[in-house]
Amino acid sequence: MKKFFAQLRPLERRLAVGVLVVFILVLNWVFIWPHFYDWSNLHNRFEVAKQKLALYQTTILQTSNYEAQVKGFENQGDVVAPEDQSINFLRTIQSQALASGVGMGSMSRPSTRTNDVFFVQQIQNINVTATDDQLVDFLYKLGSDASMIRVLDLELQPDPPRQKLNANIRLVASYRRNAPASLKTATANAK
Repeated sequence: MKKFFAQLRPLERRLAVGVLVVFILVLNWVFIWPHFYDWSNLHNRFEVAKQKLALYQTTILQTSNYEAQVKGFENQGDVVAPEDQSINFLRTIQSQALASGVGMGSMSRPSTRTNDVFFVQQIQNINVTATDDQLVDFLYKLGSDASMIRVLDLELQPDPPRQKLNANIRLVASYRRNAPASLKTATANAK
């Protein structure tokens, strides 16, 4: 390379160095300068990762608090044996209907939904006839009772003499489920 530059005249040397500098600038412009923004992107990603790590660490530190809350929720509500849940549900509905003066019509078979980890849901469709005051009183007493019964669906129509209401009601009761064995062993192992 020295021989090549030694053979060139001074003007040619300047021209060769100028071409080399322009070539290097073009390479920088094409390959290096677009990546200067990567530093700020990397810094932003690093800051987001630090914030997420701090959030995860604070959540991990609060696991004992969360476990205490879950145990508190598990201990709330009445305990009803699984085989007695549907009978207890029907008995509660009938006693509230009798207390409110609501006439019970047809009742479907109760169905059970078990998709929740903490609760088993009993679903019952009933048909009642009552005045508006009686129906409101019946629904209010069902909702305010400790039985965890709530209305899932309500369909109202006047009866033929138009003196009372016919209501098709879908009621749902949530009963506490015994913790699955896998959940109990996982909690015991964590301690």
